[in-house]
Amino acid sequence: MLSQKARYALHALFVLGAHTGDEPISIADIAEKANVPRKFLEQILLDLKKRGVVASVRGKYGGYRLGRSPEQIDFAEILRIIDGPLALSPCVSRTAYRKCDDCADETACGIRKVLLQVRDSTAAILETSTLAEAIAFETAANKRQLRAKTAKH
Repeated sequence: MLSQKARYALHALFVLGAHTGDEPISIADIAEKANVPRKFLEQILLDLKKRGVVASVRGKYGGYRLGRSPEQIDFAEILRIIDGPLALSPCVSRTAYRKCDDCADETACGIRKVLLQVRDSTAAILETSTLAEAIAFETAANKRQLRAKTAKH
């Protein structure tokens, strides 16, 4: 399940990715637009900054911006940074592999076989789903909703 911290990270990245100007966005503005508690957002942005997903600018007019284009940021990277491995069990993790304590033989484990398929399918989707695609989808959906509201009035 997606953690609340990961949801907050995605909402903040949507705000940064949808920003069209060159100037950075203050953490207060990101928190307000993304509806994320500021104190929680500070830690999230720090984690994302360490991995180059966002960059910070110091000073009176400082703030945050994306560290690279939204097309180069995929959901799998964000979720791994915030929540850790995508795998449901450590024995199928690519980034944090560990043999299960109760496993006699990984090669014959039916649970592991299924969880490998789940991990591979999940990773395939998340690694090919970019921030840019999600922002475009959300923007289009918001425009449709706005047109529908306008048409009613």
